[in-house]
Amino acid sequence: MMDYTPDIVQVVPHENYTVSVFFCDGKTVLYDVRPKLGQGVFQKLKDLSLFMERCTIMNDTLAWDLSGCRDETNCIDIDPDMLYELEAIDDSGVA
Repeated sequence: MMDYTPDIVQVVPHENYTVSVFFCDGKTVLYDVRPKLGQGVFQKLKDLSLFMERCTIMNDTLAWDLSGCRDETNCIDIDPDMLYELEAIDDSGVA
């Protein structure tokens, strides 16, 4: 694991339940939520409109703002170190 994970500067959700995650150092990764959609809190993300509209950056990482009020305790957030460890993608297109 790295001592420092670069900041996430942008997240872009896609209708296939993936999210492009852009880091400040230029790295871009694609996070695929589909394997988790049937598990625990991730079941809420099966609602495509919630998945798309509430995808944001909270707690310094990719998150879904469940309340719509930017309540950092009522969100689904993903470990930024795990995201950064994903293989980089070419950000000119979506996988």
